[in-house]
Amino acid sequence: MGLPGGVKGMLGVWRELLPSHWRLVLILFWISGATEAQTAADTKPTVYVWQTGPWGRCMGSECGPGGSQSRAVWCAHSEGWTTLHTNCDQAERPENQQSCFHVCDWHKDLYDWQLGAWNQCVPVSMRSTGALQRPAVCTRGEEGIQTREVGCVQKADGVPAEDAAICEYFEPKPRLEQACLIPCPRDCVVSQFTPWTSCSKTCGMGLQNRVRFVLAPPLFGGSACPNLTEFQTCQPGPCVGPESLYSLRVGSWGPCSVPLPRTARQAPTFTHGKDVALPRRLRKSREGKEGKEGSEVSTPRQPRLSKEERMKRKEERKEGRKGRQAAKEGRRKNKERVKERVRERVRAKGRVKDPETKELIKNKRNRNRQNRQGGKFWDLQVGYQTREVTCVHRSGNTEALSLCSRESLPVTYQACVLAKNCEVSDWTDWSPCSKDCYELNGPTGERTRTRRVQQFPVGEGEECPELEEKEPCTPQGEGGPPCIAYNWKTTEWTECRVDMLLSQQDRRRGNLTGLCGGGVQNHEVYCVQANSADPASSSLNSKEASRPVDGDLCLSPPPNTTQPCHIPCPVECDVSSWGAWGPCTFENCLDTAAKKGFKLRKRRIVNEPTGGTGSCPHLVEAIPCDEPSCYDWLLVKLDECIPDNERECGPGTQIPQVQCVNGDGEYVDRQLCRDAILPMPVICEVPCPKDCVLSPWTTWSLCSHTCSGKNTEGRQMRARSVLAYSAGEGGVQCPNSSALQEVRSCNDHPCTVYHWQTGPWGQCIEDTSVPSANSTGARAGVGGGDSSCSVGMQTRKVICVRVNVGQVPPKKCPESIRPETVRPCLLPCKRDCSVTPYSDWSACPAICKAGGNTKMKQNRKRIIIQLPANGGQDCPEVLAQERDCEVPSVCLGYRWKTHKWRRCQLVPWSVRQDSPGAVETCGPGLQARAVSCRKQDGGQADMGACLKFASSMPSLTQPCQLPCQDDCQLTTWSKFSSCTQDCVGVKTRKRILVGKSKKQDQCKNTQVYPLSEIQYCPCNKYNAQPMGNWSDCILPEGGRVEGQPGMKIQGDIKECGQGYRYQAMVCYDQDNRLVETSRCNSHGYIEEACIIPCPSDCKLSEWSNWSRCSKSCGSGVKVRSKWLREKPYNGGRPCPKLDHVNQAQVYEVVPCLSDCGQYVWVAEPWSVWKVSNVDLKENCGEGVQTRKVRCMQNTINGPSDPVEDYLCDPEEMPLGARDRQLPCPEDCVLSDWGAWSSCSLPCNKLSTRDRTAYPVRQPGEGKLCPNTTETEPCSLNSNCYHYSYNITDWSTCQLSERAVCGSGMKTRMLDCVRSDGKSVDLQFCEELGLDRKWQMNASCVVECPINCQLSDWSPWSECTQTCGLAGKLWRRRTVLQVPQGDGRSCPPQREQWKPCPVRPCYQWRYSSWSECKSEGARCGEGLRFRNVSCFVSDGSGQGEGSLVDDELCGNLEPSVDGDKQITLEEPCTSPCPGDCYLTDWTLWSPCQLSCVSGDDLGFGSVQVRSRAVLAQEPENLLQCPEQEWEARPCTEGQCYEYKWMTGVWRSSSRLVWCQRSDGLNVTGGCPMTAQPLADRSCDPACNKPRSFCTEAGVCGCDEGYTEVMTSDGLLDQCTVIPVLEIPTAGDNRADVKTIRAVSPTQPSNSLPGRAGRTWFLQPFGPDGKLKTWVYGVAAGAFVLLVFIVSMTFLACKKPKKPQRRQMYNNRLKPLTLAYDGDADM
Repeated sequence: MGLPGGVKGMLGVWRELLPSHWRLVLILFWISGATEAQTAADTKPTVYVWQTGPWGRCMGSECGPGGSQSRAVWCAHSEGWTTLHTNCDQAERPENQQSCFHVCDWHKDLYDWQLGAWNQCVPVSMRSTGALQRPAVCTRGEEGIQTREVGCVQKADGVPAEDAAICEYFEPKPRLEQACLIPCPRDCVVSQFTPWTSCSKTCGMGLQNRVRFVLAPPLFGGSACPNLTEFQTCQPGPCVGPESLYSLRVGSWGPCSVPLPRTARQAPTFTHGKDVALPRRLRKSREGKEGKEGSEVSTPRQPRLSKEERMKRKEERKEGRKGRQAAKEGRRKNKERVKERVRERVRAKGRVKDPETKELIKNKRNRNRQNRQGGKFWDLQVGYQTREVTCVHRSGNTEALSLCSRESLPVTYQACVLAKNCEVSDWTDWSPCSKDCYELNGPTGERTRTRRVQQFPVGEGEECPELEEKEPCTPQGEGGPPCIAYNWKTTEWTECRVDMLLSQQDRRRGNLTGLCGGGVQNHEVYCVQANSADPASSSLNSKEASRPVDGDLCLSPPPNTTQPCHIPCPVECDVSSWGAWGPCTFENCLDTAAKKGFKLRKRRIVNEPTGGTGSCPHLVEAIPCDEPSCYDWLLVKLDECIPDNERECGPGTQIPQVQCVNGDGEYVDRQLCRDAILPMPVICEVPCPKDCVLSPWTTWSLCSHTCSGKNTEGRQMRARSVLAYSAGEGGVQCPNSSALQEVRSCNDHPCTVYHWQTGPWGQCIEDTSVPSANSTGARAGVGGGDSSCSVGMQTRKVICVRVNVGQVPPKKCPESIRPETVRPCLLPCKRDCSVTPYSDWSACPAICKAGGNTKMKQNRKRIIIQLPANGGQDCPEVLAQERDCEVPSVCLGYRWKTHKWRRCQLVPWSVRQDSPGAVETCGPGLQARAVSCRKQDGGQADMGACLKFASSMPSLTQPCQLPCQDDCQLTTWSKFSSCTQDCVGVKTRKRILVGKSKKQDQCKNTQVYPLSEIQYCPCNKYNAQPMGNWSDCILPEGGRVEGQPGMKIQGDIKECGQGYRYQAMVCYDQDNRLVETSRCNSHGYIEEACIIPCPSDCKLSEWSNWSRCSKSCGSGVKVRSKWLREKPYNGGRPCPKLDHVNQAQVYEVVPCLSDCGQYVWVAEPWSVWKVSNVDLKENCGEGVQTRKVRCMQNTINGPSDPVEDYLCDPEEMPLGARDRQLPCPEDCVLSDWGAWSSCSLPCNKLSTRDRTAYPVRQPGEGKLCPNTTETEPCSLNSNCYHYSYNITDWSTCQLSERAVCGSGMKTRMLDCVRSDGKSVDLQFCEELGLDRKWQMNASCVVECPINCQLSDWSPWSECTQTCGLAGKLWRRRTVLQVPQGDGRSCPPQREQWKPCPVRPCYQWRYSSWSECKSEGARCGEGLRFRNVSCFVSDGSGQGEGSLVDDELCGNLEPSVDGDKQITLEEPCTSPCPGDCYLTDWTLWSPCQLSCVSGDDLGFGSVQVRSRAVLAQEPENLLQCPEQEWEARPCTEGQCYEYKWMTGVWRSSSRLVWCQRSDGLNVTGGCPMTAQPLADRSCDPACNKPRSFCTEAGVCGCDEGYTEVMTSDGLLDQCTVIPVLEIPTAGDNRADVKTIRAVSPTQPSNSLPGRAGRTWFLQPFGPDGKLKTWVYGVAAGAFVLLVFIVSMTFLACKKPKKPQRRQMYNNRLKPLTLAYDGDADM
């Protein structure tokens, strides 16, 4: 392939210019580039790629890894559209199927998500790609993110699952990240420095230290703690003589060792350079390497001694040999004496021949061997331990022992006990489960296992581990027996009682009988064992006699003992008013033979009474009459008057229309009246044109009397009036006025009324005609109470009574209506009393009281579950039994018994022999003893019992002293004898010499060894004084109100009256120490009578009578009220809701419905016309008629008695007068207009109504009658009305008059309302057929006022404190019945307290530690000591208490602050001069939370303690240890805030410090970025007189001076403030300005010529602007000016003439007073 032409040309040019080898390189380069370009031109760009969809669901026939899933794969263009598969590279095609794990439901039990721990919180800024700027000041912390690993694993072994989708199938994958908070760094916070210590030296150069302690550790990367110690040099003065540079130091005691055999002893060992005082055995062990138990301290070799020292050592050894020889001789003599005593015992033993004595000796030996506590428990081995003594320089270097010149070296040995660790046995097997029964969802049992102590810890040995383990357990499966269950049972409810709800204060209602309505009833609740075989028998209502058990066994809450109940109120019989007397009829229409008849009148029962109609009054009354008939004709109406002889006017007749009726007024067949007299036609007259015209007769009035007697006769009347007068000629004249009225007799029967009177039904007695079934075996419903067993009968008396006379013979009354005298009844079953069996005897107290003579009692009881009734068997009289407890002879308990101390063991002589003055047979040592566990009766017990129940174990070892031959041995001091009386006599204590000391003369020196001590008896004076508050007022025990037998009266526990309150008495001695109150002859209390006021209930008057219904027609309201007689107080029953207007009255308002027809207007006939425009000839023209209109009460017989006119509807009142044209003769006379016809509904103005009249007299010739019809349009609410029903609201719940609460009835009324809002008679709505869908009555319940019921007071509790002033006894009670309704609320006092008798608080208390003492040396390891003493306090914890005799704490268990291990000494380290050392640990600081602005950040709380460094030599500071602090988490921390505090400026500086929120000044904690400035400076400096640098950094002047500034704003001078100086614009001097507020007073010498005080006003500030007060003064002056102008205007204004007040404005309104129940009204 050839090169392109261009390339060839370029090569030709280069060939000429370049050397040959460079030309070759360029040729190759271009060939390579051309080849790559050709390859790129030949390759197509990739525009088609494979794309895949998501994998589908794993499918498979079997569960597990054998499944498969598929996905869609297609070829797509790079622009996104899909193309053919052939366009893509087939070799790169992705798989569209893969194997997968087919998940099934049961895999849920095999796989689960495994959650890893959250990693460290990483700031968000570090994870973000962008550079987020961290805030400069951290406030709450920095937001971060923490991650964790989440994987799907197998539950069994944690192996990762094949696919995470297995777990995702059941539960979404848990989140992998969560937000977190990185808290702000918290710097270390330290306290202020303590004062400087005293100088470490008394002369020369020393150091002073001051320290501080850590309050809060550095957290979250905060700054580390600063140095806790500061040093400064001190030099009290020059030293006189050479300064002491060396100190003797003792080391710590080495381990306890056992002495080696004598053969192992060798010569002393010397180390290089330095002396170490060690025992000989130890030196030997160092060289021979055989005594590895010795002290492992390497000591330097000692240099050669001088001649004088060697001679001195030689003399000491010689004296030691003499002492050892004397001791050896003494031991030989002692051995001889011992051998002689042994031989004497053997000889005496050989002389014993009595076999009984031998047996006793043998038994005693066996018993001693058994009781000997020398086994492994107390295998104590006494050894010795040593320490080294060195001489140290102040620099800390160890020097030769000879440099520390002392007369004697410290003791380097002491006896000790070899340490033994506690050894315990193996665990025993687990005990059986404490619960051996199965109980679903019940508590689990517990099982234990124990181990025994085989070796108690000795010395520094390890303590014993726990000896008992417990773990919860359950019975073996559900196959075990079910646990015994306990259920509550109840007795039957007592009878419902209403009187318990009445006010106990309202005596007027206390004796009411026949009460009904709501009440309360109660029953007793007791716990029984449930019967698993019969679940029904364990129900609450089952009355099976089960044995009562302790109520604590029933775990469920007990049922209520009280419940509301209801006694049905008797419904009184309500009857209607009497109907009209009926006709005279036969007593029996089927038997008309008898001529006797009766007139009957009836009334009906409106309200059915309780218990049947027997309690209703008689419903029928009868009057004897003559000529009875069963059927009669009833005149229905008269036809129109028809003139005779077919004339147009004149006389005629009216045909009566009749109907046959029976005695009850019912229409019957006309044939039945065939024997009755048919009414005759009535004569009438049709007026002719000239005749007088009369109106029709009115209806007959009501009969004036219901019967007729000697002095009374019934009358009825009717009337008519003249409509037109006749002509003078030829016409029929009008009758006189008497003929316009007619009177007839009525109710002419005599006033002898008879009726049947019934007595009450008698008792239900057994009907002998019916077989009896009332036997005890037939009682099916023992608990039902109302079950019947047989049918009996009841009788009553029926007599005939004549009204107002009395009983008459029965024949006077109609026999047909005689009531029945016998009726059947149901006899109730007999019911026997039922009681439970006796409960088990109550448990006797488990605690035995030593020395108590009072015998404890145990009791048992049985409960009445059913009372007898109807003659059943009575209940037993004895329901409870009691007997004495068998007191255990010995109280259970455990105590430690200590055995005799063993002999005193000394340090081996081989160790002591080199010590100066040591004697082989005497000196200090150690002795041990055994301790055993005993029961209170002395019997042996296991050690574990004493470890668990007894006090701390007594010590097993004690230091002892084997007396040397010349030592004096004395017993310990006895106790001081008691004083028989204060201030009289002495008390003594004694001791005696023992052993050989009795014969030694030096021991008889009582000056050195006194054998008795005498102290004067204290002269104590005591004073008593009251202490604390008064207790609650406590009623005397047993204060119960007498109630009715067998019934627990509500609130029967006495709650008020006279009680007593108590105040504690406290007794002090003359040293103001608390002592027993008996010392002050006080029983510990002051008692004072007090009164608990009794609760008084709200008292109201009785209900007033119901008012009349507010409306006479339709629905209204009626009201009754009660007046408040007495307000409630002291928690009495509250009053019902009072009227908001008059707080003294309680209203009850109920709807009522008045019959619109109960009051009607009754108009008398029109009077005679009074013609006003008189035509004397014609007697016609305009005239007036009047009539009287009265409102009367409507009855079933018609209007009866007149009533007030306001009761009738004034809109419907008829006219009492009318003007009318009196027709003249031959004029047409029309009747009165008839009623208007009804308008068609709905009302429409297009519709009309009319009324008509008919011609009573035809007109004469030539005259016409006027129009007989009048028409008017129908207008809504004028003459046409729409009607609708209106339902009232429900009334309040209405109870019976005898009921207090319970079930009642609420009602509402249906009213017919006209479209103009007026209530009308219901018949208007009924005639329209409107829908009536409402319920008028509904039952309701008035909640019963049940008072709160409380339980009895619990027994008084134990004193809250065993001693001290603040102890209290408490007793409590609980609410048994919460109040309901208006019942008395629960008294707020549910608990009461009274003070305990004050007892002194005695306690053992440590004294402070003594200084660390290194015995025989100046420094090193030593001991510090403290004592334990008896202190008395008042228990308040505020004082330290007072020291008293230890005998007063004799009854206390030896413990200090609850710690039974009394520690009176402890090792310590006394620093040598020059040492640099750490202080003791400080106390733990208070718990501190990590908070921001008081909010806890949730990082927990921490507390800290620290140790600071103390130095004594400046040269040793580099050898000081590091300071230490340690922190630990704690609970219940508190938040602390830190803020900067500043002091006042002093010149150009001030104090700035950090303070904690509790007021403690600290270092650290406050943010350094917010630290205020502590220094300030002005530039240029303020060097002018009276000038200073201000806080703003500018120069200012002192008080009383003002600044004079230069033109460039710098201070020129300070000048005295003038009185008032305001610069003007033309002033050429420098501006005068002030820079701060100035004192208003100035000394007189500052302004010459001005005496006294001068006020200065400077209106301008330092910036040249007016000050704020100048604006205020200007504004005040402007307001004052406006005020002066206004007042001037008002004063100069002409006053108006006053108006005269109206007289009626001066009338006083009457004062309305309302009694509110207060006694002062």
